[in-house]
Amino acid sequence: MKISLIQMNSQPDRTANLAQALRLMRDACAVAKPDLLVLPEHFDWTGGTPEDKRQAADLVPGGEAYEMVRAFARETGVAVHAGSLLERRPDDPTIFNTTIVFDAKGREVGCYRKIHLFDITAPDGKRYAESAVVAPGDGLLVYDVGGFRIGCAICYDLRFSRLFDRLASLEVDLVILPAAFTEQTGRDHWEILCRARAIEFQCFFAACGQCGSYRAPDGGDRAMFGHSMMVDPWGRIIARAGQDIGVVDVEIDRATVDKVRRMIPMTEHRRDLSHMPVACVSVDRGRQAMG
Repeated sequence: MKISLIQMNSQPDRTANLAQALRLMRDACAVAKPDLLVLPEHFDWTGGTPEDKRQAADLVPGGEAYEMVRAFARETGVAVHAGSLLERRPDDPTIFNTTIVFDAKGREVGCYRKIHLFDITAPDGKRYAESAVVAPGDGLLVYDVGGFRIGCAICYDLRFSRLFDRLASLEVDLVILPAAFTEQTGRDHWEILCRARAIEFQCFFAACGQCGSYRAPDGGDRAMFGHSMMVDPWGRIIARAGQDIGVVDVEIDRATVDKVRRMIPMTEHRRDLSHMPVACVSVDRGRQAMG
């Protein structure tokens, strides 16, 4: 299967963002003729205040970003894993951070709403509070395209291995992770975590990121890491972007998944640990008792 990862630099400007996404998707189709296109997290809108995000959130289905991607898939005959967009919730002040998947006829395959929300303080002291406006999703999405079984995750989900363990139990061959990783956390953790997920769950791992920076409500810039990549089930990076806007084209083979799983049959060896007894021993207490 041929896949094109679209690396963008989105801003708090839907019109400009959708124009950028459309141009890059057209470029990818003209050059690589992919079976599946992948957009990054927040391809429709990045930055702004919580209220800006609420106002920018749109309908699913029926919103401008949703309809643009659906029409593109239908017109080009290419399936699209539409990164994530801001989804309006009727009669609720919170929104969802939502992946939409369209098949090659422009039909909606399904939605995945980001489960783990990015509420952290970065090393430079900058605060990120996604939950101030975004509500967590409560379900997973697995779908089939081009002979691959594909699992969905978004950005901060990358740090929570139990999500990927659940996807592995559903026998996914490829995980797609749209992201907008910060430059600081990405520099230290992005590649390590992407490769680790591919290795421990023996699947291809496609991580499609935002790059560049955007202006935050406090007036400072928020830098994003870029470096979109495809990792194979052995943990090798087989395609990678830098820190600029562009497209990563890659072709993957389902036989690679089978080969790795035959060499190291982790599925057969994996055991259910949830009901095993746990012995918790305090060395310090032991020493005190001995004394």
